[in-house]
Amino acid sequence: MPPPLLQLSDIALTFGGHPLLDGVELSVSAGERVCLVGRNGSGKSTLLKIAAGLIEPDRGERFVQPGASIRYLPQEPDFAGHATTLAYVEAGLGASDDAHQARYMLQQLGLTGEEDPAHLSGGEARRAALARVLAPQPDILLLDEPTNHLDLTTIEWLESTLAAQRGALVIISHDRRFLETLSRVTVWLDRGHARRVDIGFKEFEAWRDQQLAEEEVQQHKLDRKIVREEHWVRYGVTARRKRNVRRMAELGALRQQRREHRRVTGKAVIEAAQGEKSGALVAEAKAVSKAYGERPIVDQFSTRVMRGDRIGIVGPNGSGKTTLVSVLTGVQPPDGGEVRLGANVAMASLEQDRDSLDPNWTLAEALTGGRGDQVAVGNGHKHVVGYMKDFLFQPEQARTPLRVLSGGERGRLMLARALAKPSNLLVLDEPTNDLDLETLDVLEEMLSEYAGTVILISHDRDFLDRVVHAVIVPEGSGKWAEYAGGYSDMLTQRGSDLSGRRTTKPAPKEKAPSSEAPAVSAAKRKLSFKDKHALETLPKQMATLHDEAKKLNAALADPGLYGRDAKAFADTSARLAAVQGELAAAEERWLELEILREELDRA
Repeated sequence: MPPPLLQLSDIALTFGGHPLLDGVELSVSAGERVCLVGRNGSGKSTLLKIAAGLIEPDRGERFVQPGASIRYLPQEPDFAGHATTLAYVEAGLGASDDAHQARYMLQQLGLTGEEDPAHLSGGEARRAALARVLAPQPDILLLDEPTNHLDLTTIEWLESTLAAQRGALVIISHDRRFLETLSRVTVWLDRGHARRVDIGFKEFEAWRDQQLAEEEVQQHKLDRKIVREEHWVRYGVTARRKRNVRRMAELGALRQQRREHRRVTGKAVIEAAQGEKSGALVAEAKAVSKAYGERPIVDQFSTRVMRGDRIGIVGPNGSGKTTLVSVLTGVQPPDGGEVRLGANVAMASLEQDRDSLDPNWTLAEALTGGRGDQVAVGNGHKHVVGYMKDFLFQPEQARTPLRVLSGGERGRLMLARALAKPSNLLVLDEPTNDLDLETLDVLEEMLSEYAGTVILISHDRDFLDRVVHAVIVPEGSGKWAEYAGGYSDMLTQRGSDLSGRRTTKPAPKEKAPSSEAPAVSAAKRKLSFKDKHALETLPKQMATLHDEAKKLNAALADPGLYGRDAKAFADTSARLAAVQGELAAAEERWLELEILREELDRA
C-alpha cells in the first residue's frame, strides 16, 4: 500500500467536558475513496476540519506529505472579501494551477462568475464552493455534505466528475446513493472512536449491523458478569475485604465499561401527530396552469392524489417544484384549470427555508412558540424537554439560540415543528438535508407508518426509492409527467435522467464488417440474402415490438400496480426498457438497409 498523503494519529478533542474524539486514526493514500460516517454529533465535521488543518486537536498529530495539495469543502462557505463568484473561486487556486479552470468549473456548475456572493441562493452558494475546490484538481478533496442544496441534475454531474478525478476523496454525506457510487473505504466514527473497514458504503451498513449485534451479545454477557460480581460484593466482601480490593476495582471497571457502552446517543423518536382521516380523494388537478410573467411553470397538468399516496416531486432547482406543490395543495390558485381539495384535509408542511425562524430564539421558544414549557403535539401537550429528546436534543440545549445550531440540528428542529401539528397530509420540502443516515431511517419508518398522504420534494434518490409510490418530473416548458414507482423506476420508464442522458442501453448492433475487408462502393455492392430478409421481416418485428411496448406502458399507467405487486411492476418496467432498446435497434437497422436499397436502385 502506498504511503499516506494525509495521516491523523491519536486525535483527541473534548467539547463541553465530554470527549468528542478519543484516539482517532485516519489515513488517506493517493486515489483512495473514503466515506466518513456516524451519527449527528459524533464528530465527523470536526474530524474533517482537523484533517484540513482548521482545528487544533487537544492531542494527536497531523501529517501531510510534502507537496500534497488539499482542498476542503465546508457545509457553510465563507464568501467574505470576494466581489464575485469568480474572484472567490480564483482565490482557491494555487500558484501552479490553471487559472482557466476557475471559470470553466463555474460554467460547468451553471454559474457565470459575475454573481454577487452576498445574493446567492443556497444551491448557488454550494455550486460556487464546489467550483473553488474542484478547479485546482487537488491531491485530496475533503467534502462535507457536498450534495446539500443541489438538484438531482447537479448531483449526478458531481458524481461523474468525482468518479473521474484522480485525487483522493474523503466524503461526509447523508446521500446513500452518492456514497455507494463513490466510496471504496468506510471510516465509522462511533462513541469517540474510529473504525476503518476496506469496503464501500454499499456493504458497510450490513457489516455495521453485524458488529452491533455482536456487541449486544457481549453487552449481555457483561451485564450477567456484573450481576455475579455485585452478588459477591453483597454477600462475600465483608470477611475478605482486604484481600479482595482488586476484585472491587475490577467491578468498578466493569461498571465503567457498561457506562461507556451506553453513552451512545439514543435513537430519534420521530412521530407525526395524526389528524382525523381525510376523504378518499385528497386533491384533484384538471389542466392546471401557472406562469410567472412569460415563463410557464405548470402547463395543462392533471393528476389525482388519493388518501395514502406517497408522491415524490423531483427536478432541477428553479423548475417549479415548490410552485407545483403549492398549486396542488390549494396554497396558490392556478392561472388556469381547476384544483379541487377533498374533504377534511389537514395539511402540515416542512419548509425548505430553515432560516425563516428568528435566530435569537432559543430552541425551547421555537418549539413552544415562546409560551410556557409545553409543546402542542396533536390534540395534547408534551413537556418541551421530553419532545426535544425525541428529536435527539439534550435537555441543556433548551436555552441554546437557534443561530448556533448545526445544519442537522436545524433540520431536526424544523421536522419537530412540522410534525407536532395534527395532519392527514404531509408536505415535506427537502426533509433529508443535513440529517444523519440513522435519523433518515427513522424518518422513513415514520412515513411508512403514517396513515395519511405524503407529498415529498427531494433530491435524495435512495430516500425517494424507499418512500414514494409515484414520481412527478418536469419535461420542459411547464410540462410535467407522472411515473409510477420510485426514482429508479422513473429512470427505467423514461429511458433518460433529468438532464436528458440516456439511462437504458439499446440492444447491441450487428458487428460492422472488418476494417481489413476491401471497400466496396454502393454502386458495385448488392444486398445479401440476409439484408433482403431483414428488410422484409423488420417492419413486422417493429410493429410487434411497438404493440408490446404500448401494452407495457398501459400496464405501468395503472397507479395501483406498484402497491399491489411491486415485483410485477419491476418486471414490467425491465421488460419495457428491453423492448424499447430492441425497437430502437430494429428501427436503426431497417433505416440503414432502406437507405442502402435506395442507393443501389439509383445506381
